Amino acid sequence: MAEKNKHKSNYILHAKSAQFHWDGTGLLSIKTFSNGKAYYKTNRGYFVVEEGSYLLLNQGPYTITIDEQKEVESFCVFFQEDFANDVFRNLSASNHQLVDDPFSHHTPSSFFEKTYAQSPVLTHQMNLLKYNTNQFQNDSSLLDEQFHSIMTALLREQMKTFKEIDRLDLVRKSTREEIYKRVNIANEYIRAFYDKQLTLDEIAAISCLSPNHLLRNYSTIYKKTPFQHIAELRIAKAITLLKTTEYSMTDITYEIGLNNPVSFSRLFKQHIGFSPLQYRKKVISDKK
Repeated sequence: MAEKNKHKSNYILHAKSAQFHWDGTGLLSIKTFSNGKAYYKTNRGYFVVEEGSYLLLNQGPYTITIDEQKEVESFCVFFQEDFANDVFRNLSASNHQLVDDPFSHHTPSSFFEKTYAQSPVLTHQMNLLKYNTNQFQNDSSLLDEQFHSIMTALLREQMKTFKEIDRLDLVRKSTREEIYKRVNIANEYIRAFYDKQLTLDEIAAISCLSPNHLLRNYSTIYKKTPFQHIAELRIAKAITLLKTTEYSMTDITYEIGLNNPVSFSRLFKQHIGFSPLQYRKKVISDKK
């Protein structure tokens, strides 16, 4: 598995690896992974990418690390310089113009750098490329067309981000976008490190916001506080561990970033309605 520094055309990286580390400069790209996760670090923050999501990175420096017990499958698409602008200009000049033209005052050459939930349209376009790579590579026109389809889907997906930004009650558009980016840094940091013992001050410092400013805007954008989000992620991981492993309650407690099994049991029962032990027994019973 290897990353590339420079490339003058669109290209794909499709590989499997359990242990991998790379740092350098890459093009505008989509990162997807299955059967595990990958960690990225850029000058904007930290990101974790796993199945069901994708990371969109602008051109620039970044670091990737994979450290898993089993092979993780990666499928990443890289776009040559100015490709996004070229596709956008073609869309804007045709009958297939983006709905409400969300980029009318923005440049598509710089996307909002974050992890996104995979939409049905983008997932379909990515799978077409992933599972028909040989066919596309034998016909350059089909390959170019598929890269255009993926970029069109990305441009449309950005509309959702602009709608999120508009929720912020700030007068200047540039201020809304900057606050959104900073709050998103906090969101990504939480997703990457929710299984550690995080503090509000730490999360706020990472996003370059005061704790109060972070709390107010985080709740506005994500409809939950940072620690409500952390609790949701911890519960989701606990459920997976209870279903798929024989870890003890103490082991699971530490795996999700808590240091007291009593606290874990209380948190779990508050969200699920059962204690962790009751939940595991129910899962086992349901399988019989």
